[in-house]
Amino acid sequence: MKKLMLAGAMLCTSLSAVANDVAVAPNANDPIVIKFAALGVTVKQINPSPVAGLKELITNQGVLYASPDGQFLMQGTLIDLNNRSNLTEKALNGVRQAGLKEYEDSMIVYKAPNEKHSITVFTDISCGYCRKLHRELDDLLEAGITVKYLAFPRGGLQGSGYNDLMNVWCAKDQQEALTEAKSGSNTATVKGCSAPVAEHYQLGQSFGVTGTPAIILEDGTMIPGYQPAAALSAALNASKAP
Repeated sequence: MKKLMLAGAMLCTSLSAVANDVAVAPNANDPIVIKFAALGVTVKQINPSPVAGLKELITNQGVLYASPDGQFLMQGTLIDLNNRSNLTEKALNGVRQAGLKEYEDSMIVYKAPNEKHSITVFTDISCGYCRKLHRELDDLLEAGITVKYLAFPRGGLQGSGYNDLMNVWCAKDQQEALTEAKSGSNTATVKGCSAPVAEHYQLGQSFGVTGTPAIILEDGTMIPGYQPAAALSAALNASKAP
């Protein structure tokens, strides 16, 4: 699948839709759709936003917002100062939860015997902190945390990093192959491999993933980086608190 890039440095951002407004399915002739398509960005949904004169865009490159004519693209985090609430993250949480459901069948899963929580981790093989997190797998499982992996080759969809992840996802024993690869062993080449590593990578981009490990909690919250098992357990418990 072709890697889609937004011209210039882009931070995947979002606005939280107004509670009683209805999402608008994009028309092919909408100026937003046309102008973003010229940048290689597919607009999947156009929503209202809390800021007058701006639209929230659900795209294949994340959640963005723009002026109705598509001329202006704004990036950053939207904060509700009255409620001290990060509306950007709240909107992205829903996008992440929905996106993960579509790829459940292609995750490499290490299931906790007494599952209390689960995390989904975008991972790479050569990433030092990815390896460190994986070395704590037994601690996570013992804490009741099921670990689900998606592939995110940091170097993009070319080179050895991408090929290694393809081999892991096409291995007969994916769990063993991933553990061996994270320990530094070479991956065995699998001929005719058609693993969805490119799809995982683009999904991560749409979530705002820029590095690995990127940990998605059950409520869609993303932790961008390594966290020890105890910290993850505390975060998961807090996210489920009423």
